[in-house]
Amino acid sequence: MDLEQSRFNMVEQQIRTWEVLDQEILKLLFEVRREEFVPAAYRSLAFVDMEIPLGYGEVMLAPKLEARILQEVQVKKTDRILEVGSGSGYLTALLARTGEHVYSVEIVPELKAMAEKNLYAHDIANVTLETGDAARGWPRHGPYDVIVLTGSTPVLPEAFQNTLKAGGRLFAVVGDVPVMQAMLVTCVKPEEEDGAGAYNAVGLFETCITPLKNAEQPTRFTF
Repeated sequence: MDLEQSRFNMVEQQIRTWEVLDQEILKLLFEVRREEFVPAAYRSLAFVDMEIPLGYGEVMLAPKLEARILQEVQVKKTDRILEVGSGSGYLTALLARTGEHVYSVEIVPELKAMAEKNLYAHDIANVTLETGDAARGWPRHGPYDVIVLTGSTPVLPEAFQNTLKAGGRLFAVVGDVPVMQAMLVTCVKPEEEDGAGAYNAVGLFETCITPLKNAEQPTRFTF
């Protein structure tokens, strides 16, 4: 397999056509070698438009979705980022290359170890990896400039938006199968002791991804 041709095709045929046109992001996708974050058994599928199994019921997101997330949250060099779900560490690496520091929380210890190994191999040191359940928030290192949920949640917990700084951006996929909506929530005014914060939520596109383990559930009526 010609890796560089496959990488080029991924960027040109999948990612550009999905409205990812930020030149810095496209350049980064050539620099951070995606195939080296993919489990060996699936390495030949590293550039295919699909989710890749990581084991433990988790997957690596499709390349175009990873790129679109990066474009939507508009990471700055000074940003402190929370990532919920480290997976193989690939999106973690992309966020780390664009921001100041990433706090990435993974509920599966074996995947945390995988991400740790992959990030170390790529000399990415501005990441704090932690094992834990962050499906309903992770205020420990907040407030954050950017929050990215790599799994879906039927209900978006307020704890996430409440740990955004002013101007902070939150990406989440909200809903249940078969209808989920990618959302971008921006903090206009942080929550303060004397009153609630102000947030702007925009629906970006429909998609369907694996739910976060222990994600918050809506109240469901039974008859």
